[in-house]
Amino acid sequence: MISYDKRCFRSLQNSGSGEVDGATVFHYRQEGALVTASYSGGAIVCGHLIAVCDPDGTLDMRYHHINRAGVLMTGICRSVPELLPDGRLRLHEQWRWTSGDGSTGASVVEEINHCASL
Repeated sequence: MISYDKRCFRSLQNSGSGEVDGATVFHYRQEGALVTASYSGGAIVCGHLIAVCDPDGTLDMRYHHINRAGVLMTGICRSVPELLPDGRLRLHEQWRWTSGDGSTGASVVEEINHCASL
């Protein structure tokens, strides 16, 4: 099983209705199949996600955040991992807002080697 514990990710690309961008950093933690993360940066003031990790590393998650406009946003996401040649992870994500306009999108986030601890 892939471990997400103490890994950090940054957005590489996102659909137009998404709010996460290259300035957003995700700090992941994992205990068994339970995965959590906090995230902030760019348009995101403060965000959190909770997920269940399948044996293949796929994440079934729910997320919420406050954006710079002060709006609380919520959503659902499925993230499929790709192991890169250097051992880092890239996540291919399909998401849907459960607040706002309810639109769907796709994003890619990639593990970064160095990130500030929380």
